[in-house]
Amino acid sequence: MSVVTRNPATGEKLAEYPHQDAAQVGAALARSVSAGREWSRRTVAERTVLLPALAARLRARAPELARLMSLEMGKTITEAKGEVEKCAWLCEVYAERSEAWLADTPMEADGLRHRVAYQPLGVILSIMPWNYPLWQALRFGVPTLTAGNTSILKHASNVTGCGLAIAELFAEAGYPEGAFQTIVADHATVAGLIAHDDVRGLSLTGSVEAGRRVAEMAGRHLKKVVLELGGSDPFIVLADADLDAAVRGAVTGRMLCTGQSCIAAKRFIVARDVVADFTARFGAAMAALPVGDPLDEKTRVGAIVNDQEMQVLADQVGDALQHGARLVTGGRRLDRPGCFFPPTVLADVTQNMAVWRDEVFGPIAPVMAVADDEQAIRLANDSVFGLGGCVWTRDLERGERLARRLESGTVFVNSIVKSDPRMPFGGVKQSGLGRELSWHGLREFTNVQGINVYPA
Repeated sequence: MSVVTRNPATGEKLAEYPHQDAAQVGAALARSVSAGREWSRRTVAERTVLLPALAARLRARAPELARLMSLEMGKTITEAKGEVEKCAWLCEVYAERSEAWLADTPMEADGLRHRVAYQPLGVILSIMPWNYPLWQALRFGVPTLTAGNTSILKHASNVTGCGLAIAELFAEAGYPEGAFQTIVADHATVAGLIAHDDVRGLSLTGSVEAGRRVAEMAGRHLKKVVLELGGSDPFIVLADADLDAAVRGAVTGRMLCTGQSCIAAKRFIVARDVVADFTARFGAAMAALPVGDPLDEKTRVGAIVNDQEMQVLADQVGDALQHGARLVTGGRRLDRPGCFFPPTVLADVTQNMAVWRDEVFGPIAPVMAVADDEQAIRLANDSVFGLGGCVWTRDLERGERLARRLESGTVFVNSIVKSDPRMPFGGVKQSGLGRELSWHGLREFTNVQGINVYPA
């Protein structure tokens, strides 16, 4: 068996990669265990010294890496270049801060000395998605290796080339052989890896259903697991908001990765007094976005990942229109080769519509009017998801009060939801378990060991 990658903008075949069998994956695991014996004994300072080299390799290969992302999953080349640079910045943040973030924490108890130490667990398996091929893998891999673990990456099959390139980057930066490896394997082989005693933890970014399956397997084998799953982030616009800024934020927030992002703004909750004005401006701005070849620097809206997802988007729009929504702009597949769906705004949306109830992984923006702050918060929290959310208002105190009431792992006032290596990132409810980034993510795959010393 093999994996075939295709360009969603043209349908052309890019490459074919043979699956590794159980014996080959087992050999990779053995290399990871072997590398970990020495790597885990290095000090944090000795591990972080490689991060600037990893950042340098990312920047040196940025044109090639950005092009590969665009070809494999349809991301615009401009966004792809930004993703590479963000990964390099991630390395720099952890190079600067990891020694302090992993330092022993002094505690007070009844003995002579008490400390909390953060020790590596061993081999950590990561299962990563296609929408941010470099960022998702590196935001896991950098802190996990810096904490002293080794890692095996199973990337989404349609970005296999990106997955293999990431392993090359770690090797080129001077990481020990086997410290970070990418495998190309089927589900059964990966399930066997999850069950293996030498795999001490799992990190998955993906769908809710994939998270359930992996969590079930991890639980059966008592493995630590971190899950970053779906989202349906609320974007709340209060009557006193700066509408120009809110519209710019709405366009950017909805159109990240052509709308194919867990943290994209997905439900637009707008004060009734300004909803007509906001919707008109939002629709005009979305309609003006250039859709086209992801490799063209002028393109703002790239390709949808495949035909199956195109059909899901069409069905979600059709359901909304059938139930009374008003189409402001977009709404149907573009009549051109490739997987292209235009920026779409729907007004007069209600809670029973799929575009409001389900996660929408594409450039569709449903807008709903609300009478007051209380209704806005009720609507925002009436979701199985809880990844991110934002509030737009000139009254910063009011904005923070409302943001704190959102059932979300990360919240913003007057900004789109975004990840930052200095801040923790993750969700609640069906959006996931655990945290990535900051010192929280650095410590997720560590043994939090209490050290207690008493007088002789």
